[in-house]
Amino acid sequence: MAPRHVVPMSTSQAARGVCVLGTEVFLDTRRSTPWGATSFDVHATPAVTVHMIHSPTTKPTMDSRWPLDPGIEVVVTIDVTSRTVDDNQVKISYYDHEGHELAVAWLYLTCVDVSLDVDWSRSGRVKSKGGKGFIFLSHAKTSCSSNLQDMSVMLLRTQGPSAIFAEYRVVLHVPESDADKVRVFHAVRDGARPLYQPVLGPDKLSYVLEHAGHGDSTFYVEGLAFPDRGFSGLVSFSASLLELPHKDSPGTPIFTDTVVFRVAPWIMTPNTQQPLEVFVCSIKQGSDSNEAFLEGLRTLLRKANCKLTVCSEQDTRSDRWIQDELEFGYVEAPHKTFPVVFDSPRNRGLKDFAFKKILGPDFGYVTREPPGKSVTSLDSFGNLDVSPPVTVRGKEYPLGRILIGSPLPWASGRRMCRAVRDFLFAQKVQAPLEVYSEWLSVGHVDEFLTFVPALDRKGFRLLLASPNACYKLFKEKQQQGHGEATQFIGLKGAEKKSIDEILADESLRSDNRHVQRCIDWNRDLLKQELGLSEQDIVDIPQLFILTDSRADALFPDMVNMLVLGRHLGIPKPFGPVVGGRCCLEQRVRELLEPLGLSCTFIDDFFSYHVLSGDVHCGTNVRRKPFAFKWWDVVP
Repeated sequence: MAPRHVVPMSTSQAARGVCVLGTEVFLDTRRSTPWGATSFDVHATPAVTVHMIHSPTTKPTMDSRWPLDPGIEVVVTIDVTSRTVDDNQVKISYYDHEGHELAVAWLYLTCVDVSLDVDWSRSGRVKSKGGKGFIFLSHAKTSCSSNLQDMSVMLLRTQGPSAIFAEYRVVLHVPESDADKVRVFHAVRDGARPLYQPVLGPDKLSYVLEHAGHGDSTFYVEGLAFPDRGFSGLVSFSASLLELPHKDSPGTPIFTDTVVFRVAPWIMTPNTQQPLEVFVCSIKQGSDSNEAFLEGLRTLLRKANCKLTVCSEQDTRSDRWIQDELEFGYVEAPHKTFPVVFDSPRNRGLKDFAFKKILGPDFGYVTREPPGKSVTSLDSFGNLDVSPPVTVRGKEYPLGRILIGSPLPWASGRRMCRAVRDFLFAQKVQAPLEVYSEWLSVGHVDEFLTFVPALDRKGFRLLLASPNACYKLFKEKQQQGHGEATQFIGLKGAEKKSIDEILADESLRSDNRHVQRCIDWNRDLLKQELGLSEQDIVDIPQLFILTDSRADALFPDMVNMLVLGRHLGIPKPFGPVVGGRCCLEQRVRELLEPLGLSCTFIDDFFSYHVLSGDVHCGTNVRRKPFAFKWWDVVP
């Protein structure tokens, strides 16, 4: 907004001034009032609009004269840029009580245009003022100089007689608190080709516009930081018109125009979004080679018609847990959308993979590291998920809600580091929710929950690992006379137990009573915070075993699945075989196939499960961004 622009009037000599298109100029009539004057009137040339500000009880006389009342203010505006200096005039005549004109005060005004214009309508085009904040993308890390097409355009419009701009200065500036979050380039011509000169940023707070008055100057705005703790994502830029009383003066602002940008947030994509590319690591050496797993994965991807990228053992340094290392997301502005990978602070074999192999001209990168703190398993991104869009007690979350695995709210223990949690909460548009995962040895949310698409109800189902569902299934099979059916048939070295033995194992049952209570705590929380009912939840049979008071899956963890549209890649559980079929696989098919889902069971027993992970832990998916625009999210 402009400072209050007051022009003193005088009857001894004409006043001159400069005003900006469409802004108010207050006329100080009291200084020019001659002795004996009791009223006045105001006349102006056609481009000038005169506004009289007064109390409701103050009225002009029949001849449009106003009493000399201290409560009356005279304000003028001009909506046409001047062609020449002093081409707008305002005349104030003063009268005595008999109506005789005592004196006249003249004001000559030159109107210039100084304005910042951006894509107010969020259509991808720069337009004059509209009303919404503008959006720009953060290039916190890119592999090369950011493409200008990725940046947001800001126009500084200066028009008016050139003689005026010889006496006044136009300055583009950014607050010191925002300067390290942005970089601004000015497009200037050097002969036939344009040059892009850095003019604002971490080491430069202001830029004096040369050749002001000649129309539009184009600037390109680039973000250097995502929203985070202490940074809301809002950045303001201002253009000020400064009056220069003498050559060495810093100038006095008579007008300032300000625009506010919002750095586009990093957005996660849920399982219900279309898969574009699946990443997996190749492990060829040793008894835990994943060659057989890769064959099962290729079969699934052929069904899903999805691209598979197999990362070499050299590139991954024999680290197979690609879900734990990184999370694919995206950023979006009206003119551009591109993927951004979030690199976790776990920093094992895959530590440099995202930076060296994924980061590129059209693929962004961001990471957060805990200062001076060793990471725990809960810092891995298998401990990070996002729900599909939900509505909770009338409040919409059109981009879903992020889920972070944590201890119980009142408990100490392992927790995702503050730097990562602060980053996720600061993005705002996916309102993170902390769930209870610390009861698990590895401690990841993907060990007990996942989301799958569905054609009915809310468009998805929440799948929860369920010891109760597993005991119920095994009890059914025992009552049908299949108590001797045994798990892990064909798996060399795996401890084989029959249904009868599993049901008779009181220690195992005690472990799973504890696990079920932990999952039920989350069930109630997710129903409340995601607006779910029991009909939105499917219980997947699964047993766990406690080691040092924390739980691991007893057999391959079926909720730790890969979701590719309607095609599911589920860890093969090697459950008891009844009637020639694994009864666990059969029950899962009965639960999920009526939802229109296709189940493919993949053997990950020796390549992942015995190493404390399963299919989801060993894969990662880049998905299609939401059609919904994040700037339409209601906070």
